[in-house]
Amino acid sequence: MDYAADLHIHSPHSRATSPDCSPARLAAWARIKGIQVVATGDFTHPAWFQRLKDELTPAEAGLFRLRDERPLPSPLPGAAPAASTPVRFMLSAEISCIYKRHGAVRKVHNLLYVPDFSSAERINRRLAGIGNIVSDGRPILGLDSRDLLEILLELAPEGFLVPAHIWTPWFSLFGSRSGFDRIEECFGDLTGHVFALETGLSSDPDMNRTISALDRFALISNSDCHSPSKLGREVNLFSTGLDFFSLRDAIRGNQRETFPGTVEFFPEEGKYHLDGHRSCGIRLTPSETRALPGMRCPVCGTPLTVGVQHRVEELADRSAPLYPSDAPQVFSLIPLPELLAELLGVGPTSKQVMEQYSRTIALFGSEFALLLRTPVEEIGRAAPLLAEAISRMRQGRVIRQPGFDGQFGVIRLFGQQELNRPTGRRKSDRVQLFSER
Repeated sequence: MDYAADLHIHSPHSRATSPDCSPARLAAWARIKGIQVVATGDFTHPAWFQRLKDELTPAEAGLFRLRDERPLPSPLPGAAPAASTPVRFMLSAEISCIYKRHGAVRKVHNLLYVPDFSSAERINRRLAGIGNIVSDGRPILGLDSRDLLEILLELAPEGFLVPAHIWTPWFSLFGSRSGFDRIEECFGDLTGHVFALETGLSSDPDMNRTISALDRFALISNSDCHSPSKLGREVNLFSTGLDFFSLRDAIRGNQRETFPGTVEFFPEEGKYHLDGHRSCGIRLTPSETRALPGMRCPVCGTPLTVGVQHRVEELADRSAPLYPSDAPQVFSLIPLPELLAELLGVGPTSKQVMEQYSRTIALFGSEFALLLRTPVEEIGRAAPLLAEAISRMRQGRVIRQPGFDGQFGVIRLFGQQELNRPTGRRKSDRVQLFSER
């Protein structure tokens, strides 16, 4: 079976998340996006864990479905994606490990995946004895990443661990502020049990494949969403059995036949792509940062936040990415609301964008069906400007304004004058996106 999986999300119990993150709402948005497997996130939180047990029931091996599968109301009025599309949940959690290793404080986020509630319950009991798992859906524990992996292997041997968003400056395996230079430094004698890494929004496979030490690892991509509408900012594409074990083994095997590819942000859109100091409005390339005394902000003199591109360059031993012939493919996309917002000249959460988003889903079935698979000629018959935008996006013909120091970047498809909007156009004026028939 061909399907998409978003394997990193959060519940309402994590900080800065939407109360709308219910299992039913996540499933409804997954259908809009065209996603068939969604991580539960946060199974370590007692209240969320109980809710998962109450609202989910076993489906295929290691996956779960909604206990109440009556037709879900669409989150987009007027858009009714195919009700037959299965949506399954996979038990997951993210742990923030903060500890001292090799004389420095390390702050590393790790993702856990398990196939059943009993495994999750055993892990929860062990972690509750180590620290507070109640105050945050993503618990902060004084636990070495290597020891977390050992706990998983002991209590849920069929599960697996993936280091999360591995380049983020503050909380990640390779982060400039608190990470390591080698995976072996983090996981020690258990490194062989780690077979996948999450690239994060600010890097993509091309960047990671300039580092030969990462060659043996599969690269997965996920949304890390804090609200259901952000599902699928990045996802993984599978062509294998719809069950936990087939999905796990497809990642481990890292071959295009069963793991066809990942859907990525253009990495410049990630909020830590370049170096900088947001409060001073300073954004710098790695070479510009290295030229500064002490790599300090030229405005205020404090240390700059060293971004993902800089860290990748520090560890890279290739000038260009290297892939085996059967490596998963990479598809760089712009989320549909952002794409529509550019065409319409309004904000991505505006009423006008939501109306056109709904109409687009009603016509093409799901967001990924449109962005990945629908022929441009077919799109053009309904919406010529949208077809041109998607054609450019698929070819990587985009204008990039990189993110830095916690500020998202901007990816555009058209130059300032290309859309020919009248300079006096009012917000209430409407751009005609679809051909009227």
